[in-house]
Amino acid sequence: MPLGRFCTSPKSFASVLVILEANMTFGVLQRRRPRTLWACLLLAVLGTGAAQAESVQRMDFPACVARALAQNPEMEMSLAQIELASAAVRQAEAGWMPRLNLSMTGTYSNDALNAFGMKLNQRQATFGDFGFGQFDASNPNILNVEPNDLNHPGGTGNVNSRIELLVPVYNGGLVDSYVQQARAQVRAAQEGDAAARQALVKQVTMAYEGVHAARAFVKVGEQARQASQEYVRITEKMMAQGVSLKSDYLMAQVRLDDVQVQLAQARNQEAVALDQLRLLLGMSLDTPVQLGASVVIPPVEGSADALQTEALANNPQLNAARQQLAGVSAGVDAARAAGLPQVNLMARQDWNDPALEFSASSYTVAGVLSWNAFDGGATAAAVDRAQAARIEMGAKLRQAEDGVRLQVRDAARKAQEIDERIVARTRALAQAEEAVRLMKKRYENGLATMLELLTTQAQQDKANADLISARYEQVVQRAEWMRLLGRLTPERLGA
Repeated sequence: MPLGRFCTSPKSFASVLVILEANMTFGVLQRRRPRTLWACLLLAVLGTGAAQAESVQRMDFPACVARALAQNPEMEMSLAQIELASAAVRQAEAGWMPRLNLSMTGTYSNDALNAFGMKLNQRQATFGDFGFGQFDASNPNILNVEPNDLNHPGGTGNVNSRIELLVPVYNGGLVDSYVQQARAQVRAAQEGDAAARQALVKQVTMAYEGVHAARAFVKVGEQARQASQEYVRITEKMMAQGVSLKSDYLMAQVRLDDVQVQLAQARNQEAVALDQLRLLLGMSLDTPVQLGASVVIPPVEGSADALQTEALANNPQLNAARQQLAGVSAGVDAARAAGLPQVNLMARQDWNDPALEFSASSYTVAGVLSWNAFDGGATAAAVDRAQAARIEMGAKLRQAEDGVRLQVRDAARKAQEIDERIVARTRALAQAEEAVRLMKKRYENGLATMLELLTTQAQQDKANADLISARYEQVVQRAEWMRLLGRLTPERLGA
């Protein structure tokens, strides 16, 4: 088969190389047409590039949020807490249901009372078991005779099979309180899950936008390096023409070295930011990732009072605290119910036989009224402890609400400050760029020193960095504000 027809894919090319290496000499390879070999090599290179492209994870912001929510360990723990609380509800609700117990007990004993009782339960007791075999009417002392069959029976065996049904009728509201407490814990766990999800979305937002900010710093560093290299070239040229001092050249070279160090730091920061994002997404740190566009979070609009009311009503952390308070309050009712009367019904069916035969059957039906009239003050102490826990939880809730009110007001002030800062930084950057352009011309015309030019360039670099930082802070601040309002969800962010 011609080699050109065989090399139709990278895998085919690899097979060709193995065959050629095993079966052909170098001279045979030399006789092959060069175009065919070059075609195979080209296919191999293209195939390798395609494989590398396929291994790169392309992740835009919605994809990052979805992956983090699906794979982050925080979400697994949150879901486990919901399942734990849901299981507690099912366990508490089971207290309303009757209980059916099945048992089978095998007994063998020569105890007089037990042996006689087992024979009675088996419906097999005889007069002989009472000792009538030793009865002698002519004995005047017959009433003082101790019958051996009754007092010293032989070993007796019994198999007791039982079905017992216990029906709760009234327990002072104890089960109701346990159910209310468990349901409040479920709602608290669900609100806690919502809070954890929004906190994770904020972390992903910070990490994702942090990568973009780091790359923006790298871009600024590359521009600064290019400008510094240009200054070195200009000073070197002017020094050769005798119109510039060597000190200008040295200052430009020092500036270039400093910029290169800053660029290396920016690239390192980019790698760190990308590693942090990979950790949040549950990826290996070696996984190549290609990110999409930057995050765009719209500004929060509304009056201060309306936003404060919304935060108090929708903040998942506050709602979780409210449900925890409801659960603690139900715990007070449960503690009180322990001191109230309880009414239960019992129905039982027994079979007692020397072997497993189910022949001697009996039934028992009972109603039980119980009341712990005195327990040394244990119930009262439990009620006091539950009430103290409720007071503590209520105070924590009020403290959390006050904190949210303060955070909302602070978020509004920060939002206005950052918006004004971005406007100022944008204007400052434009002015710095124009100043650099003018100062560069002045230096080339001998009207400015290299120190003045480098100072102006440093101001431009700082303006660039300040604008990048301000834009990053704006995204983070808006994400935090939406989290306070309970809005930081994938649906609200378009993720």
